[in-house]
Amino acid sequence: MKQTLEQIKKDFNLELGNVKTLSDAENLRVKFLGKKGAITAVMPMLRDVPAEQKREMGMLLNEVKNHVQNSLDEKIKQLNEQEIENQINSAEKIDITMPVNLGVGSLHPRTIIQKEVEDVFISMGFVVDTGNEVETEFNNFDAVNVPSSHPARDVQDTFWLTNGEVLKTHTSAAQNRILKKYGTNARVIFPGRCFRNEAVDAGHENTFFQIEGVIVNENVSVANLIYFMKEMLSKVFKKEVEVRLRPGFFPFTEPSFEMDVKCPFCGGKGCPTCGGSGWIELCPCGMIHPNVLKMAGIDSNKYSGCAFGLGFDRLVMIKSGLNDIRVLNSGNLKILKPFKLNI
Repeated sequence: MKQTLEQIKKDFNLELGNVKTLSDAENLRVKFLGKKGAITAVMPMLRDVPAEQKREMGMLLNEVKNHVQNSLDEKIKQLNEQEIENQINSAEKIDITMPVNLGVGSLHPRTIIQKEVEDVFISMGFVVDTGNEVETEFNNFDAVNVPSSHPARDVQDTFWLTNGEVLKTHTSAAQNRILKKYGTNARVIFPGRCFRNEAVDAGHENTFFQIEGVIVNENVSVANLIYFMKEMLSKVFKKEVEVRLRPGFFPFTEPSFEMDVKCPFCGGKGCPTCGGSGWIELCPCGMIHPNVLKMAGIDSNKYSGCAFGLGFDRLVMIKSGLNDIRVLNSGNLKILKPFKLNI
């Protein structure tokens, strides 16, 4: 067995000198260390070695095996280094003076306009907070004056989870938490992603964005609501805008309004953006219902508040000139990327 191992080592060293590629190295490994390799074939011979020689032959076997493995590892390392050096030497030279298209990315239209809106509200003393995307039934419905028997629940085709929670159907789901957090001196906006089981078309999506805000203090009135919303819209559209209030209905506000803005693109004359009416419906709003204040632990006899929502995706579409809401969730870079320059 000793002579066999010494011959294997000698044969390996001889063949190692002829290895020029990684493929050659792999073939040599298989020949000596593979399942049917020379060293593997010798191992059964150890059983027939006299007991007094087993330790010596076992050590010799391991020595030859380790020699083959270590020599192959070193050879492979050298071949890899040589391959890298060859690639460097043969690589095409780059003219660093040539202009390079870096393919710089851009922010999504939603992100750009949300930052604009947030900056406007921050300048008016608002705090920007967030809401959960998965909400409890209580926060999403009951806490905003929509108990299980209320018909308004039928309007919101909800995604229910197996644990009884929901994907929030509106940013109002954060109202109870926000009012409890900020109390009787709240001046907060909270943007968020909402979900409804909608029939998707150019004007409806099952995943959409809203921005909601609340103001709570003593003597808060509709006048405060009109001022803040008009100021925000004027700064977002970068021109003075005219607004109007129409009666509306929302379970969590009383009285409730729909706030329209005179179309900033046609000045109220009528155009495709406003559908020829001269007005764009953007902001459902109203005075916070006393029940909502009470559920947040606020004395509705002493304090009042107003809440407003912004159809944010609608605003993004108007400012971006898009006529299909589905584009906003599409990831279509060809359509979305140019808005880094246009907005």
